[in-house]
Amino acid sequence: MSDDKLNPPYNDLIGDILKKYTEQGGMDNLKGHGKPLPEEYFSGDTFQHFQRIAMDGGHKPHWLKLQHEVRDEIEAIAALYTVDPMHDLEQRISELNEKISEHNKCCPPPMLKGSVYLSNLETAMERWK
Repeated sequence: MSDDKLNPPYNDLIGDILKKYTEQGGMDNLKGHGKPLPEEYFSGDTFQHFQRIAMDGGHKPHWLKLQHEVRDEIEAIAALYTVDPMHDLEQRISELNEKISEHNKCCPPPMLKGSVYLSNLETAMERWK
């Protein structure tokens, strides 16, 4: 039996992307290039360290971006509701709740938040600040 059938060729997509980026000079002028990493990056939970390094690099987690979008949308809906309480906002609230559901799927458990309705719009604004 051939060894190729047991061990199919390995396809390293991320490695290929990084190699191509490096060849194009993308890694030449990185902040902190050539300096050692702080010791704290080598202890504890790997995922938390990855998040810290990403935050230091200016990247926000997806759930945090969603949190800001939800907050802004709640404020926009509240402003429309204040001007015209009879305005039909059910479609926007439905789309907002879908975004809240997506947020809740990827955020840390303490950051989970409930759905928004016209009846709880004021408390939702406070909760999402």
